[in-house]
Amino acid sequence: MLSALLADETTNNSGAGDWVTWVILAVFIVIIVVFFVFSSRRNKKKQQEAQQLMDAVKPGNKVKTIGGVCGIVVEVDPEENTFVLETGSETSGKCYMKFDKQAIYQTDAVVETPAAETKDDKKEEETAEEPFEENAPAEGEKAEEKPETKEENSDKE
Repeated sequence: MLSALLADETTNNSGAGDWVTWVILAVFIVIIVVFFVFSSRRNKKKQQEAQQLMDAVKPGNKVKTIGGVCGIVVEVDPEENTFVLETGSETSGKCYMKFDKQAIYQTDAVVETPAAETKDDKKEEETAEEPFEENAPAEGEKAEEKPETKEENSDKE
């Protein structure tokens, strides 16, 4: 399509074909820039989540490394960014290996989020509370009894 427009421009030496080419090129450039911006945001978010997961690893978590070694974390050293992994069993013998945190492939660690309440939690709390009644008697006071109407008396008989 672009080559057809460029070929048409060379045959028509008019200025009308020139601006069409620039508009098409500008649209392509804008699309490419938008693609790169969204792609970089997505990658940055994934990297941040992976880093948070690695930081959430604590002693007692099960871990699988990128080399396929599975075990339980015994010790974490945040200064060196490493952890010690216990592998094996009581019968076969235990082995302790030190790994870099970047070697974590899978883990059962859970990233702790701040105690920020979501809108759904707030709605549940509001519905759990008893609604305020304007005519409700205060504690210790008796509710006033309403006089019975003639219709209520006839229903009782």
